[in-house]
Amino acid sequence: MKINWGTGIVIAFALFMTFILYFVIKVQLDDSYDRELVVEDYYQQELKVQGNIEKTNNANALKTKVKFNKTADGIEVSFPQDFDYKNIIGIVSLYRPSNQKLDSEMKISLSSSHLLIPNSNLVGGLWGITIDWEYQGKEYRTKESIYY
Repeated sequence: MKINWGTGIVIAFALFMTFILYFVIKVQLDDSYDRELVVEDYYQQELKVQGNIEKTNNANALKTKVKFNKTADGIEVSFPQDFDYKNIIGIVSLYRPSNQKLDSEMKISLSSSHLLIPNSNLVGGLWGITIDWEYQGKEYRTKESIYY
C-alpha cells in the first residue's frame, strides 16, 4: 500500500496531537505533579484589596518606615523607633514563590522595636515578606521582596 504525502501529513499531525494530549492528561491525573495556587482562597483575598491599599498608604505616610536588614541570624525587621513596641500587634507572612510548602505566618511578638525572622524559617532564595500590623487602632501593611 502506497501512502501519498497528504496522507502522511495527516498521520503525522494526528500522532503529534496524540502525543501532546497524552502529556496533558498525564499531568492532570497524576498527583505527583504540583499544581499549586498562589493562595487557596484567591477570591476572598481579592475582596480585601481596598483595605490592603489603605493599610499600605498608612505605612507609606509614616515618617520612619519599617526597614528590613539581612543579618547572620536571619532577617531583622525594624519598626519605627517613635512607636511603643509593646503596642504593636500583627502578623508576618513569609511567601516563597517557588514552593508553597515553605510559606508560613508568625505573630508579631516584640521585646524591642526589632523583630528577627530566624534562619530556621528561611531557605536560600526569593522571599516575599508581608507585615500586617496595627498600632493604636491604625492598621498598616508593609511588603518587601528579599533575596536571602
